[in-house]
Amino acid sequence: MSRKKVFVLLSTALIIVIMFLVKTCAGSDEKHKEQEELVLNSIEYVEISPYDEIFRQNSDSLFDWKLLAAIAYVESKFDTSAVSHRGAMGLMQIMPRTYRYMLDKMGLPDTIVQNPELNVQVAVRYLNELNGSFNFINEEERINYILGGYNGGPNHIFDAMRLARNNGINRYNWQSLTPVLNSLKHESAYSDSVCKFGPFDATETLRYVRLVKSKYNEYKALDQMFREPEKLLETN
Repeated sequence: MSRKKVFVLLSTALIIVIMFLVKTCAGSDEKHKEQEELVLNSIEYVEISPYDEIFRQNSDSLFDWKLLAAIAYVESKFDTSAVSHRGAMGLMQIMPRTYRYMLDKMGLPDTIVQNPELNVQVAVRYLNELNGSFNFINEEERINYILGGYNGGPNHIFDAMRLARNNGINRYNWQSLTPVLNSLKHESAYSDSVCKFGPFDATETLRYVRLVKSKYNEYKALDQMFREPEKLLETN
């Protein structure tokens, strides 16, 4: 059984225990209320992976630690030694050239890509650069563009946006942009003068965005169950 599955099973088991304790402690007298509060205050956060502390230390207002964990899961299944067919490496699957470039910008020495702490630091720095590139898009939609750029490169996203604008399509809405991205694998689309970066098969990138967002929602729901287990008992 993978480490990720073990963590999720343990997390689920702990939720059940907490729910039982909350229900057991529930009562009208002051002592029971104090016991209930003690149980609930003991809950800090859900444990998703062995690298949660790294994700938390590198999270910010835009990139929640659970989103970083979701990216890492989809990218590498939390395997620090993972190497993709394109050469991306480590927990967050950083390309070696991007890794060295970002380390230089951060003023850090060149170290192995598989180092989980630096791998996540570099990934977050790159995600923030992508955020700056797409900062003209509203925050709710922007995460799609950031994730798409992280997986497929921002240049192809910009090609699709220029093509969408020329065809009267809302380039600031990911759902509207999706068919335009899909069209970039056809010469009739990528040969347009506004497209600067050639053909692009967006299938993997579009799937990637969906998977990361789905996993992020899963982790948020799990975390909420840990933080607010009493809500699960409201219907009982």
